[in-house]
Amino acid sequence: MISTSFWSADGRPISAEEFLNNLFGELPNLFKSEAELRTLWSNPMTRRFLLEKLDEAGYGKEELSTLQKLIDAEKSDLFDVLEYVFNSDVKPMTREARVAAAQANIFAFLNAQQKEFIDFVLSKYIETGVEELDQEKLPILLTNKYYSLEDAKDVLGNVANISSLFIEFQKHLYQQIAA
Repeated sequence: MISTSFWSADGRPISAEEFLNNLFGELPNLFKSEAELRTLWSNPMTRRFLLEKLDEAGYGKEELSTLQKLIDAEKSDLFDVLEYVFNSDVKPMTREARVAAAQANIFAFLNAQQKEFIDFVLSKYIETGVEELDQEKLPILLTNKYYSLEDAKDVLGNVANISSLFIEFQKHLYQQIAA
């Protein structure tokens, strides 16, 4: 049996419902609409800033992970969890469903080598989550796929092009998906 405890910012125990209500109350301080959340989340730099702000407000990685479990969204992106808290009419989708829905748009303007790399990144994202899309993970992903940064550059081009590719495809991953 597992018991989950939630704590307020002042250190007192609170219910899961209070935790959600507190988070819902905090979200408008960080973004004003689902569209703004989508914009912030679709760029690795602004996503990291948002996650840092959430952490400062008492909603760090551990709390957000617990929240995923609480709403049965462990295979969903944290974006979907935050979107659900912001608007409970929107049900979280799995990372796999998100990739399937966005893949055609992501791959539309990529060459074969770029598609192969982005497909590799997306498989890691589905497997482990949004952490795989952090800019700091890019060198690790490149060496896991190509064994060295030099080999990656031979296939994908210079570092600026690779970085741009990594950032740009994420905009398509988080585009509004038609219901």
